[in-house]
Amino acid sequence: MLFFGLVSKKERWGLTLWGWLFVCCLVIVTLAAAVFGVHPFLAVNEPVGGEILVMEGWMPDELVEKVIEIFKSEHYQRLVTTGGPLTYGSYLVGYKNCAEVAAASLKKLGLDERLIFVMPAPDVPTDNTYAAGVSLRDWLTKSGTAVRSLDICTMGPHARRTRLLFEKALGDDVKVGVFALESREYDPEIWWRTSKGVRTVLKEAVAYVYARFFFWPNSLSGERRAVSAER
Repeated sequence: MLFFGLVSKKERWGLTLWGWLFVCCLVIVTLAAAVFGVHPFLAVNEPVGGEILVMEGWMPDELVEKVIEIFKSEHYQRLVTTGGPLTYGSYLVGYKNCAEVAAASLKKLGLDERLIFVMPAPDVPTDNTYAAGVSLRDWLTKSGTAVRSLDICTMGPHARRTRLLFEKALGDDVKVGVFALESREYDPEIWWRTSKGVRTVLKEAVAYVYARFFFWPNSLSGERRAVSAER
């Protein structure tokens, strides 16, 4: 004891030079795994088959042909377009929501309009993907359509979150698969080299964490918002 018992001397463990090198290598490996692994994780491709293919209507035009190709090659019987209100251009194009725009694009490219079903999502401030799933669920219920499985076409890293939220909306009785379609906006293998890729991937990563761990449908009244929008 030193200084009249006011100060004591104790042993302390600390990292050596090799210890610091190991920690630095561990951090570098972890960051590299995150950078190279986050896009494949988010942009999951796991279709399950079924009679219905769902298309998220907000996707860019370049992906519409890919949707038609999937629809025909996998022999789906109905193609349902979803999507919320247009944020701009509705006064010019004559359509009110992304679901209608997607359906019109499909028809323009030659898909039989009798196979297309438009399912617009309500105008909600948050949780748009979940609201689209609720609208689809309500339509299936009202039309008496019994569905055990369906697949959704969406864009790239939005895929895993889309599947999760549609699973929450449709319930345990419907198995949900997903196609992650890649656009030409950025190269998914080097997404960190462009501002568009960085914004998209990081935004979807954060949004997926929120949807997985902090989103609770029963506490957000998504169903009530969807019903009020229909009225």
